[in-house]
Amino acid sequence: MHFSTVALIGRYQDTHLDALLGSLGDLLADAGRQVLVEAETARYTGLKRFPLATYDEIGRQAELAIVVGGDGTMLGAARQLAPYNVPVAGINHGRLGFITDIPLPQAHDALRDLLAGRYNAEDRMMLTGRVLRNGEILCQACALNDVVLSRAGRGGMIEMRLEVDGVYMNTQRADGIIVATPTGSTAYALAASGPIVHPGIEAMVLVPVSPQTLSNRPIVLPPSGVLSITLTSMSRVEAGASIHFDMQSWSELQPGDRIEVLRAPNTIRFLHPPGYSFFSTLRHKLHWNVMPRMDDQDE
Repeated sequence: MHFSTVALIGRYQDTHLDALLGSLGDLLADAGRQVLVEAETARYTGLKRFPLATYDEIGRQAELAIVVGGDGTMLGAARQLAPYNVPVAGINHGRLGFITDIPLPQAHDALRDLLAGRYNAEDRMMLTGRVLRNGEILCQACALNDVVLSRAGRGGMIEMRLEVDGVYMNTQRADGIIVATPTGSTAYALAASGPIVHPGIEAMVLVPVSPQTLSNRPIVLPPSGVLSITLTSMSRVEAGASIHFDMQSWSELQPGDRIEVLRAPNTIRFLHPPGYSFFSTLRHKLHWNVMPRMDDQDE
């Protein structure tokens, strides 16, 4: 039997998922699977006819997690479940949906395919980062999309010294800098004019945000090294600077603090329905190959 225990995880504080999650749970139960519902999901949806479980319990018991929501929901679930090697499949109940790639109308058919062993598996690399001050670790976390250093207030820039494995790269003044995985290359990094990186490539993408010098361009780095970013100064010290690990933020940075980013020891496994294609996702989400009609063009 494929996936004897399956967990259901819904978008944070979404109270409109009870019917969908309940129907998915019934499908799983009818197929002879044990169903777990993540505790906060149950709290907000009222879906309590299946056993409730914390992320730790899901990690220890489940063989698959079905995540219903947007990409943000998937990011949170992936960070929690990666250490347990629990694969995830995403049903898009949000807007963009790069990593929650199963369309809502196809949710039940996709779940049946998964239970029958019809799916494509894909492992995605993650990042881990930490903030050091005088040798002391102030905070650390992992990220599936990106680690972002940015100015916290309005106005001014921050200055950063960048090194890779102790080798000086450059010093930049900008609104911030993004260190993204290939998964995160279609998120904030893309909005900041970074390259799209195929998830089959293991790399770290370094993208400056509104750099003062336009010659500071995005660069793709190997994932084997340690990227060190030292906050050397801020135009407005009172404005401050922040570090973000996906949706987790820490806003107490000071000049002299060093951020170290490297490949995480864990990966997260995505399960896609049959026929999944990264390029198809790009065409659909980014509206590639959509040509304007002749009558929509200016005369």
